[in-house]
Amino acid sequence: MAQTQTAPEKSGFKLKPSLDWLLIFVPISIALHYGLIPKNDTALFICACLAIIPLAGWMGHATEHLAEKVGEGIGGLLNATFGNAAELIIALVALQKGYYGVVKASLTGSIIGNLLLVLGASMLAGGWKNSEQKFNQTAARSSITSLLLAGAALIIPSVFHEMAGQKNAWTPQKEQTLSMAIAVVLLLTYAANLLFSLKTHKNLFIGHAGAQANAEAKKEESHESWSMKKSVGVLLIATIFVALVSEYLVGSVEAARKALGFTEVFVGVIVVAIIGNAAEHSSAILMAMKNKMDLSLGIAIGSSLQIALFVAPVLIITSHFIGPRPMDLEFTIPEIVAVLVAILVTGQICGDGESNWLEGVQLLSFYVVLGILFYFLPEMHHAIEGAAGSGTNSAPLPAAAH
Repeated sequence: MAQTQTAPEKSGFKLKPSLDWLLIFVPISIALHYGLIPKNDTALFICACLAIIPLAGWMGHATEHLAEKVGEGIGGLLNATFGNAAELIIALVALQKGYYGVVKASLTGSIIGNLLLVLGASMLAGGWKNSEQKFNQTAARSSITSLLLAGAALIIPSVFHEMAGQKNAWTPQKEQTLSMAIAVVLLLTYAANLLFSLKTHKNLFIGHAGAQANAEAKKEESHESWSMKKSVGVLLIATIFVALVSEYLVGSVEAARKALGFTEVFVGVIVVAIIGNAAEHSSAILMAMKNKMDLSLGIAIGSSLQIALFVAPVLIITSHFIGPRPMDLEFTIPEIVAVLVAILVTGQICGDGESNWLEGVQLLSFYVVLGILFYFLPEMHHAIEGAAGSGTNSAPLPAAAH
């Protein structure tokens, strides 16, 4: 009687693709910085960029597990506040060194990248696997409307500069005061948005608000629950290393961008914005492939909202205490146009509550077009700064300023 032989089970270690592989660039960055291996600013910049990606992911994991321990209300606030912690740390380090152009460009780049690159890749990956996907139309419209209002508010300082400059009434102090007032309004709007989505109307946003969506995404990836001590410890260690590597990144950006042929705006809008959001990007795409488009939209659009309503105002307020001078909210014309058009295009695509892979391609195509624009755009600080005959807004990088 013939016996059926079963193939022996393969046991052993299996390599699984993970962003954690990039942690190898943390010690490499440290070695490059201290000259333990031949120092090269371009190599240091690239290694620092790659090192921040997994560190930002660990910050996100720790924040999610910590939020589970402190209750729904405070947990939602923690998720919302620390949702873009890596980008905020990079921006604070750049702000301290006076890299105002890179800081501003990273803000607009994060908004554009989340709406076009992250959402586009999510729609493409999810739509290709699941044909047509549906999501909460009300939550998407509410977030897009808040984002559009925030985007419009960011235009005001540039309009003021243009109009006041024509009448010789523009001064850096007036523009900084205007930016501070707008920052306060944006923070209050952010608080109202949190109250609406996490408290008074949370039934409309269960699984849809950016912070909640991100939390659900992390739970999908791992069911292991961390202790409070472990969560705080990992968050503290990851934050320290992000700050350390951000110092290396910012310190080498001037030499690296010249060697690579990048402009200040391109580095901020494309490079810094992508590395700060990479870990979050992977979560959004993963959720879309699992046909959880509500979560994917919550991560992408919610992250953009946090940048516009929380990170930007915090940087404006903080700049009064660190850095060579206070920062303002005046952006270059290409940045303003790119942000507003990105918001409008995303709102148009999300308006029907359905998505497919072609809409993902359309968003990605627009992002590539903007990337090409910013790559070939000549070095510029502000198209309207000549109106006041001053270069105080968006100052060049310190090396050029000296």
